Amino acid sequence: MSSQTLNQFLTDNLAALREQGLYNDIDTVESPNGPIIKINGKEQINLSSNNYLGLATDERLKKAALDAVSEWGVGAGAVRTINGTLDLHIKLEEKLAEFKGTEAAISYQSGFNCNMAAISAVMDKNDAILSDELNHASIIDGCRLSKAKIIRVNHSDMDDLRQKAKEARESGQYNKIMVITDGVFSMDGDIAKLPEIIEIAEEFDLISYVDDAHGSGVLGKGAGTVKHFGLQDKVDFQIGTLSKAIGVVGGYVAGKKDLIDWLKVRSRPFLFSTAVTPADAAAATKAIELLMESTELHDRLWENGNYLKKGLKALGFNIGDSETPITPCIIGDEKTTQDFSKRLYEEGVYAKSIVFPTVPKGTGRVRNMPTAAHTKDMLDEAIAIYEKVGKEMGVI
Repeated sequence: MSSQTLNQFLTDNLAALREQGLYNDIDTVESPNGPIIKINGKEQINLSSNNYLGLATDERLKKAALDAVSEWGVGAGAVRTINGTLDLHIKLEEKLAEFKGTEAAISYQSGFNCNMAAISAVMDKNDAILSDELNHASIIDGCRLSKAKIIRVNHSDMDDLRQKAKEARESGQYNKIMVITDGVFSMDGDIAKLPEIIEIAEEFDLISYVDDAHGSGVLGKGAGTVKHFGLQDKVDFQIGTLSKAIGVVGGYVAGKKDLIDWLKVRSRPFLFSTAVTPADAAAATKAIELLMESTELHDRLWENGNYLKKGLKALGFNIGDSETPITPCIIGDEKTTQDFSKRLYEEGVYAKSIVFPTVPKGTGRVRNMPTAAHTKDMLDEAIAIYEKVGKEMGVI
């Protein structure tokens, strides 16, 4: 017999979420996750994927994955520290270090795992972490796991960061102090002020940590936010995912060789979780090679992102202050935002609504993620649907 306490907890809380409009029904995609997807038998222009460069369905990556399965099998067979480190993993990490301009790199099973692994491997209860208030949930969880003192910093507020860094350093309470930021913030598309952050880090001897999940493949001609600012030699931790622009799955930390050696012996997801599959390692390596050989996909992504932004702004939509292809349409009211997203879906555009608590109350938005794989015709059709629904609902 199952627990009555658990049953009551689940019944009450699921009902509450549904009543408040906060329960998320998960859609099943019945096609490859490309620029056009099929949901419930209906084709949609896909503006909700993180597949920025269209690599998730790229024929060259598919071939690399198939060849790896044929030669290496479907699984690594063990954790990295026993005998799960295949030659493919070493090649991936060498290519990542070259791509990021660092001495070394270590790969993990996901980008989320990277933040759970890396922060807690270096920081502890005698330390402090200065964390931007809009940092990703995985950063927040990684900070909590470390047991370090978390000092929340106002979003991209350099005066606040400087003041709190000064207070933390002068207090004498902490052995180590780290500053953590996303490279690109996924809800608004703005870029971290890395030059100023690094200047403050050098002044107060802060460990610098940049999670570039939405910047890799997008900024710095593809190499990311740190490369965009030419700060490869100054950022201690470069964190990235292999599941967004790279198109596969997994994550990595890039930095000095000593840092990577330390993570190999002290980061728990590396020590206690089976390595990524041969297919994933080979496909990710191929993706990085393609980005290093050509900026064609990167350039097309930006062209499409700018095209969609221009079209939506001309219609009168509030697209915020995004500095990247991420294009939010800020509606405001949570219920209106959700209804707007539903109407887009009915007309053939898949763009999910994002509301509180993911974003502050009253700033509900539909977030659009144009990719290199979209055609101008697809974007024109999406803009026309936005115009129709926007006028119908009185949003524009």
